[in-house]
Amino acid sequence: MFDRIAPSYDRLNHLLSLNVDRLWRRHVVQIARRKSPERILDAATGTGDLAIDLARGIPQAEIRAVDLSEGMLDIARQKIAARGFDTRIELAIEDAEHLSIATDSVDTVTVAFGVRNFGDIDAGLREFHRVLKTGGQAIILELSRPHNRLFRKAYEYYFHKLLPRIGGALSHDRKAYEYLPASVVAFPEPERFLLMMEQAGFRNCRARSQSLGIARIYTGEKR
Repeated sequence: MFDRIAPSYDRLNHLLSLNVDRLWRRHVVQIARRKSPERILDAATGTGDLAIDLARGIPQAEIRAVDLSEGMLDIARQKIAARGFDTRIELAIEDAEHLSIATDSVDTVTVAFGVRNFGDIDAGLREFHRVLKTGGQAIILELSRPHNRLFRKAYEYYFHKLLPRIGGALSHDRKAYEYLPASVVAFPEPERFLLMMEQAGFRNCRARSQSLGIARIYTGEKR
């Protein structure tokens, strides 16, 4: 599915989120920068937007960006080369639930809009914990459901009724944009996801609401 929608993925993301997704990624970079990481793993990198933002915002960092979709990585490769980051961002096809990266080898793990697509979220979180150095940080940006009742009603009408039609018309793949809201609904509520992070070994776990709860940034440190 992600291979099919890769050519239109960026354009639709920015259009359907009214470009607010760019702001959320900038917040991820701001959080990551506080610890001055030198080695970053960007899991489920997709077309590489977060990896590029990290390279731009944290000049000392070397970034390994991984994804299962070759179609997405093809787009990422072109974007990274065009911006001159191909010597600092290494791309690879990898399953985030079974990483080839050494234990205790990275300072920061980031994911933007990818964890909800994992087959086994718990396994992915355990892998993030494994590859992080002691004191390292996981930063996970994920879509969520607003808590405010009135705003949630309007949001869900857009998300479930309008988004699949617009996304399907522009990408010619309506099923992919029906999957998107379904995957958000299926994703654990914030309290549950924070508990899952703790059970994977993380401490000081926190959820930061973005744009009235449309998205959240989850953080946790390796003990």
